[in-house]
Amino acid sequence: MTRTVVLAAPSEQSSDVTRVAVSTVIFTLRRDPAQENPVIALPLVRRTRDPYEGLWALPGGWLDQDESLDDAAARTLAETTGIAPSYLEQLYAFGAVDRSPTRVISIVYWALVRPDEIPSHEAVPAYDAENVTWVDAAHLPPLAFDHTEIVDYALWRLRNKAGYSRIAHGLLPDEFTLAELREVYESILGRRLDPANFRRQVDNSETLIPTDRFRTGSHRPARLYRYNQDVELADRGPLIARP
Repeated sequence: MTRTVVLAAPSEQSSDVTRVAVSTVIFTLRRDPAQENPVIALPLVRRTRDPYEGLWALPGGWLDQDESLDDAAARTLAETTGIAPSYLEQLYAFGAVDRSPTRVISIVYWALVRPDEIPSHEAVPAYDAENVTWVDAAHLPPLAFDHTEIVDYALWRLRNKAGYSRIAHGLLPDEFTLAELREVYESILGRRLDPANFRRQVDNSETLIPTDRFRTGSHRPARLYRYNQDVELADRGPLIARP
C-alpha cells in the first residue's frame, strides 16, 4: 500500500487530495459444525497502522497510477490473502466524505471462490496467519472504516443475484448434485428450500445439464449436473473487458 492516484491539482494543499483505493469482498462456503448448512465466509485483514490499527478490514490497497481497477483488485487481493479468483466483478464505489480521516474513494470488487481454490498458508510465502482470518459473514467483528456497510451491501447483492443468475456456480465444483446446489442456495438465502419446488425451478431454468455420472454413498446414487456454460455467470452488459 505505497502507491496512490492523486486527483487534485498539484497547486492544491494536501487536505484537498483525494486518493483512490481498491478493496475486495470474497465469499466462500465454510462448514460450521454447529450449523446444518455451510456458512458464507469471507477473509479479513488486520490493520497494522492507524487509522483503526488492530481492527479487521477488507483486503485492499491503493490504486497504482499505471494499472487498471481490475488489475489493482487482483493484485491487492493476492498480496494480502494469496487468493486469485478467476472472476472479479465491480460491486460499488464508496465515497462518503467522512468514511476516512483523509478523503478516500474505494472501488469495491467482489467474487465467489470454491473452498478448494483457497491456497493453504504454506502455498503463500507472504501469508500472515496472524493478520488474515476467515469469518462468518453473518457474524462480523468490528471492522475499520465503513467495511461493515460494504459487506452488508455485498451480501444483499449476492442474495438478489441468486434469484436470476447462475451465481451459485462460483461456490460449486464443476459437477454437483441437486442437493448440493440447493444447499448453496439455502446458505446464501439463509432459509430452507422445498426440495421438490427447487428441482422444478431448476429444471425450468435450462441452466443445468445432466451428466451420465452419479454420486454414490450411504443414500441412493444422485445424478451429477454441470452448468450450461453458454449462460454467463454475471451479465456485464455492453462493456468489453480490456486487456
